[in-house]
Amino acid sequence: MSSPIRVRFAPSPTGFFHIGSARTALFNWLYARKTGGTFVLRIEDTDKERNRPEFLQVILNSLRWLGMDWDEGPEKGGNHGPYFQSERGALYQSYRQRLLDSGRAYEKDGAVWFKLLGERHTEFDPFLNREVEKVKSPPMIINDLVRGRVERAEERDFVIFRSDGEPVFHLVNVIDDIEMGITHVIRGEDHLSNTPKHVELFKALGAPLPVYAHIPLILKSDGPGKMSKRDKGALVEEYQGRHFLPSAVVNYLCLLGWTPKDGREVLPINEIIDQFELTDVHQGNARFDERKMMHVNAEHLKQKTISDYAWLARPILTAAGVVAEDEPEDRVQKVLTVCRDKVSSLDDLAGFTRFCFREDYAIDEKTREGLAKKGDPKARVAEILPDLQAIPENNWNTDALNAAFEARAAALGKKKTEFFQPVRFAVSGQGSGPDFFPLIAALGRECVLRRLEKFVAG
Repeated sequence: MSSPIRVRFAPSPTGFFHIGSARTALFNWLYARKTGGTFVLRIEDTDKERNRPEFLQVILNSLRWLGMDWDEGPEKGGNHGPYFQSERGALYQSYRQRLLDSGRAYEKDGAVWFKLLGERHTEFDPFLNREVEKVKSPPMIINDLVRGRVERAEERDFVIFRSDGEPVFHLVNVIDDIEMGITHVIRGEDHLSNTPKHVELFKALGAPLPVYAHIPLILKSDGPGKMSKRDKGALVEEYQGRHFLPSAVVNYLCLLGWTPKDGREVLPINEIIDQFELTDVHQGNARFDERKMMHVNAEHLKQKTISDYAWLARPILTAAGVVAEDEPEDRVQKVLTVCRDKVSSLDDLAGFTRFCFREDYAIDEKTREGLAKKGDPKARVAEILPDLQAIPENNWNTDALNAAFEARAAALGKKKTEFFQPVRFAVSGQGSGPDFFPLIAALGRECVLRRLEKFVAG
């Protein structure tokens, strides 16, 4: 009987939460949830100069925002703690002595080195510009769930404790994986070069090897190279601040290196979990595309009921000074119903809907100039205004509005569309936007007539 699946995400609290780190956490979390396994969060906080408590909170808050709950780790506990490397010093020292006693480690220049097994020889290294001792041993075969068969070899002894007594990443990473019973190591492809060192340490310590899965890197949207924390769109906090839906961010992150079996790109998390397999993760690197992320976010927004959408949107609109606290909920929902398909992010909603709730909205001067070249827009508005004034409040709907425009157009021998842009401009200051009749209906009779009358008189 195979051991229960145990995976881990091990970030360092040395900066803000990178989207690549979030994707690594997500693939670990998905695999744990798919297999009924355990998702462990441990914190690699041994870099005393760069670690900050506020960065730890960013990591924890971001994981929670994305919906990635951990089964063991900070604020949760577990049977394999402590879950901060800074609290595991005594454990690392015991392994240090164990490796020294077994002859698999030795001290040199104040540091402790891990000793590789194999035939030793000296050769000139052009990169280091000096002679170095190398070890010739059979290449190791790594059966990576993503990369397939990988053949690598470690050729030199390497430091496991620095001269200041601090353990090196390679050693503590392996020790923690052993002590926490990690069965699968899912991490970025950039760690593939570290794997031979880690395999050698596992073998030296007599521990079973975990299953490795090195997932593709995320490349920046423009140009070559891995996406860094300095690139636009690289930090999870940006999407929180821009009011993206966490479900959409998670959905898009999944698509960076993985394709659902059924070919759909917009899925809820339960269906992503159901379809996710590590063996389906791509080998090729994934390129970040914010436009596609915006599209996925827009699709997730469209799937919200209007009441849920309004519940998300109203605090944002209120904070932006667009919607008053006492604005009737039914009017807010009417406006959002016609506007939401035109925006891909809640962050854009305040600017897009301002004219629906406020009188101090922006005027598109290019539209004004374009209308003037086609004729007198005030004349068009004046022609249709009496017909709109004749529609009672209780019949102010798209059917009645459409009938009014058709009747006036027929009476004047015009097309009803000739009235659309002048009226739209008169009530919104823009030349485009939501569908015409739904917009006029949603704005309400009082608002529309007031603005049309002001436009004609102005």
